Amino acid sequence: MTGPTKSDENDGDTASAAGSERDGPRPDGGATEAATAEEWSRSGTALSTAVGRPLLAGVVAVVVAFLTVPVIVTFVSSFAGSAAGVVPRGFVTLEHWRQVLGFGDHGVQANAIPGLAFSLAIATGGMLLNVIVGVPVAYALARYDFYARDWVNTFAILPLVPGLILGIAFVQTYPDHGRSALGLLAGYCLLKSPYMVLTVQSSFQSMDLVRLEESARSLGASWPRTVLTIVVPHAKRGIVAGCIITWTLAAAEFNFTYMVASGSPDPFAIFLYRNISNATHLQSAAAVSVYFTIVVAAILVLQLLGNRGFSTAQR
Repeated sequence: MTGPTKSDENDGDTASAAGSERDGPRPDGGATEAATAEEWSRSGTALSTAVGRPLLAGVVAVVVAFLTVPVIVTFVSSFAGSAAGVVPRGFVTLEHWRQVLGFGDHGVQANAIPGLAFSLAIATGGMLLNVIVGVPVAYALARYDFYARDWVNTFAILPLVPGLILGIAFVQTYPDHGRSALGLLAGYCLLKSPYMVLTVQSSFQSMDLVRLEESARSLGASWPRTVLTIVVPHAKRGIVAGCIITWTLAAAEFNFTYMVASGSPDPFAIFLYRNISNATHLQSAAAVSVYFTIVVAAILVLQLLGNRGFSTAQR
């Protein structure tokens, strides 16, 4: 065996000297790497981390509680036998639900189930029309720079007007078809379309659409296949969010529905109106709870469909 050579000894001396320079003070008076690391290790938890995170969590908890407590109290009150103010008493009874749905002795109407099914169908139809119309409009506004693009963007959000105004315009413009299911369907689509366009447009704008499409086209994908299997799946969160917003807002749209709807079955907004006006607090709570239940179920279904669909992964 041979001992260390002279060059190895010189390399060792050089490494030791470099280590000494890192550990010792620098000639220019600056902090060395070891000293900086030691200083960071002594600093402990930053003030923004120690105070900011708990403060932010507290603010979020207060806001969530402020928004959800009325919903929870209303839902719980719908099963109470009586109430002292807003405090429910005497659990558990389904009498108020039976009255609201038309199965009780003092129900508002004979049977509310057909009206609820009709409202679900109209709200779902309006949502699907918003997807068919709103997603291409949002894609064009985010992807291309064309003449009158700003005007198209303005007209896309123009229906953000009170439903009462749009209802009057529908009845006067379409006297034969304004007060019908077709009028409700078209009105819901038009009235809620800005929410779909703005939500999906923000998702498209967060992507590099040009690079994404060029990569897919370079691999041999056609333009329709690129849009349907690459671009749209990347924007699925915005599309699902737009579907949830448009569906829930259309289901409880009162002003436009009150102006346009006529005859039977009653849309959901009219169902709520009849069960809230001139009704007891607990019956109103049951009617609102029916709406909460339907909305939560619809949101869960839309989220489930959104998570299962829009995927290009091979299973």
